[in-house]
Amino acid sequence: MPLFPNTPVEKMTEPYHRRWWALLVLCLSLLIVVMANTSLVVAAPDMTKDLGLSSSDLQWVIDGYTVPYAALMLVLGAIGDKYSRRGALVLGLLIFAGGSVMGGLVDETNLVITARAIMGVGAAVVMPATLSLLVAIFPRTERAKAITAWSATSGLAIAAGPLAAGWLLENHAWGSTFLMNVPVAVLGVVGALLLVPPSKAEGMGRIDYVGGLLSIVSVGSLVYATIEGPHFGWGVGPITAAVVAGVGLLAFVAWELKHPNPMLDVRKFTERPFGGSMMAVLFFFFGTFGSIYYSTQFLQFVLGYDALETGIRLLPLAGAVFVGAAVTGKLAPKLGVKIVVGTGMVIGTAGVFLLTRIETGSTYTDFLTPLLLLGFAIGLSLSPATDTIMGSFPESELGVAGGANDTALELGCALGIAILGSLLATSYKDKLTDMVGGHLPAEAMDTAKDSVGGGIAVAEQVAKNPQGGAEQAQTLLGAVHESFAHAIAHTSLIGAIIMAAGTLIVIAVLPGRKHTTKHGEEAAAATEEQTETVGA
Repeated sequence: MPLFPNTPVEKMTEPYHRRWWALLVLCLSLLIVVMANTSLVVAAPDMTKDLGLSSSDLQWVIDGYTVPYAALMLVLGAIGDKYSRRGALVLGLLIFAGGSVMGGLVDETNLVITARAIMGVGAAVVMPATLSLLVAIFPRTERAKAITAWSATSGLAIAAGPLAAGWLLENHAWGSTFLMNVPVAVLGVVGALLLVPPSKAEGMGRIDYVGGLLSIVSVGSLVYATIEGPHFGWGVGPITAAVVAGVGLLAFVAWELKHPNPMLDVRKFTERPFGGSMMAVLFFFFGTFGSIYYSTQFLQFVLGYDALETGIRLLPLAGAVFVGAAVTGKLAPKLGVKIVVGTGMVIGTAGVFLLTRIETGSTYTDFLTPLLLLGFAIGLSLSPATDTIMGSFPESELGVAGGANDTALELGCALGIAILGSLLATSYKDKLTDMVGGHLPAEAMDTAKDSVGGGIAVAEQVAKNPQGGAEQAQTLLGAVHESFAHAIAHTSLIGAIIMAAGTLIVIAVLPGRKHTTKHGEEAAAATEEQTETVGA
C-alpha cells in the first residue's frame, strides 16, 4: 500500500478504500474556512478597541473575506476540475494559511483587511474543491451520507468558531484567532497528500475564461454593493457596483447561452431540482446567518457574556445541526427532497420568527429555542439541497457544481448580514434617537447611534464624567439595551417574512418525489454509461 495515493479516482476500478479518512480531511478543510467568518464575530470587540476601527472599518474587516470568497468560487472550481482537484485543495489551504499568518501579525487596519481578502481567495479555492473531491471519491450509494457529513460540518463551524476564538481570547490578543487556522491548515495539507487521491475532469475541454471573468465581475460587484450600500449609503460607489452587477449578469447569461462549453450552463436554472435547491440554499442562509449575527451581539453587548461564554452558548446550535443531519439521512430517501428541504425551511423560518419576542428583559433562554430550531433546520435542509445541486452536473463539472452551491451559500450569508444588519442598525438608531435624542452632546449621540457597542462606550464615559454620573449613565445604558432589543425584534420580523416568502417559492419550484426519483435514476444511468465508456 503506497504512502501517498497516486492513482487518480477516474482510473480506479473500485471505490477508494480510504475514502472515509479522505472525507475527514475534506471536512477539516471546510471547518476552518467557515470558522474564519464565525470566529471573527466574537473577536470584533477586541479588534475594534485595539485598532480603533470605525463602523466602516469593522464591516470591511469582516467582509474583506466575503467578496473574493463569493466572487471566485465558480471560476476556481472549474480550474480545479481542469487541472487537479487535490492540487486545488492543497494550494487553497496554503493561501489560506498565509493570509492567516499575515492577519495574526499585522496591527494596521488596511493590512488586516488585505489579510482577510487573501484568506478569502484561499477559501474560494478550498470550498468547491472539498465538494468536488467528495463527489468524485464516493460512489453514488454512499454520496448522500458523505454530503450529510459535509453539511453538518458547516453547521458545526458556526458554533465552533466563536467557541475556539473565545477560548483563545481569554488569554491572548485577537491575532490568535487568525493564527489558530495555521496548524489546522497545515494538518489539512498533510492529510490531503496522505489520504486524498488525485482527481480531475476527463475530456473537459477549454475553460470559458470570458464567462468566468463575467461571473467574477457580476458576483463581486453585487456583494460589494450589498455590503456598502445598506450600511454606508447609496453613493456613487455602491450604485455603480449595482449597475455593473446587473449589466455583468445579463452579459454573463448571454455569453453562456451561446458558448459551446460554458463556465456554467445557465439553462440548468430552468431545471426545477437545481433551481429550487439553489434558491433554498440562498434563502436559508440569508435568514440563518443574519439572525445568528445579531443574536451573538445581544449575548455579548446586552447580556454581558464574554467571547468564551458566548461560544459555549452557541453549542446547542451545533448539537441541533447533528440531530438534523441524522434525521435527514433517514427521511430524505423516503420522503424526497421537496418535503425535507421545505420542512427545514419552515422550521428555520419559525426560529427567526421567535426572535421577534426579544425585549429588554430577555435572557439566554429566549435565544435557546431559536438557536435549536435554526441548527436543526441547517442539518435537515442543507444536505439534500447540496446533494441535488451536485447531482445536476456531470462528473467533469464537479468543481463548477461545488462552486455554484457554495456561491449560493456565501451570497446568502453576505446578503443576510448586510441587509438584515442594515435594518438592525437603522431600527436601533431610530429608537435610540426617540429615547435620548437631545439629552447628549451631538458627538456623543453620533457615537451612541453608530452601534450598540458605541452606545455602551458612551454610557461608560458618562459614568466617569462629573457632569453625568451613575444615574444618567444607567438611564442611557437602559435606552441602548431597549433600542437594540427593539431592533432585533423588528429585524427578525422582516427576516422571517423574507424567509417565509422564500420557503413558499422553493416549495413551489422543487418537484415532487416522483419527478425527483426519475431525475436521480436518469443521472445514475448516465453516470454508469459514462463509466462504461471510459472503461472501454
